[in-house]
Amino acid sequence: MIADYPAALLIGLLGSSHCLVMCGGIVAALQFSMPTQSRWQKLRLQLLLSLGRLSTYALFGGVVGYFGATAMGLAGASLVWLRLVAGLLLVAMALYIARLWFGLTLLERLGQGLWSKVQPYTKRLLPLDSGLKAYSYGLLWGFLPCGLVYSTLSWSLASGSASAGALLMLMFGLGTLPALLAFGAAANALTQLKNQLWVRYTAASLLAIYGIYTIWLALQRLVF
Repeated sequence: MIADYPAALLIGLLGSSHCLVMCGGIVAALQFSMPTQSRWQKLRLQLLLSLGRLSTYALFGGVVGYFGATAMGLAGASLVWLRLVAGLLLVAMALYIARLWFGLTLLERLGQGLWSKVQPYTKRLLPLDSGLKAYSYGLLWGFLPCGLVYSTLSWSLASGSASAGALLMLMFGLGTLPALLAFGAAANALTQLKNQLWVRYTAASLLAIYGIYTIWLALQRLVF
């Protein structure tokens, strides 16, 4: 499980190109909704926004991690089965980061219904003229449907506990921060680096190897 956390961070970092597509418009719109303030005041609001989003991710991860451990315990089944699923998801995320398969985006449809109910509340928090509003908006932003978020959340099922599931989602969220906080030349440089074939394929290969290793360990326990 220890290696799961840096893997989740890597998924967030390399998969954040998708975050820019999904959330880049939101970030830009929120910039305009902030009153005229200094650069540091805007950065403070942006950090509180991200803190709210990561709080929601961690909450979801904790709930899912607790549910997975409890459900398997009640069923008298081993968490090894969930680890097998986690390995398969890792391979799927590796293919996504390598841009060889985009099936994970289909998961976004699952959350559209919930987001349609949450989104109207976000408008009541505009303009973002206080830290409380920024953090509250971030909490709701965490409900935005995202295939990578849902895949990592499914991975949290096999974490074995609420705390492990929350930490897994938190690490994923931290990985998305550089892309969403960077603007201008910094954002372009970061995007260009992540779009380099060797960067994407190296990261995807590492994730795929770890996913296959996870699957092998799970099958080893199930068979032997």
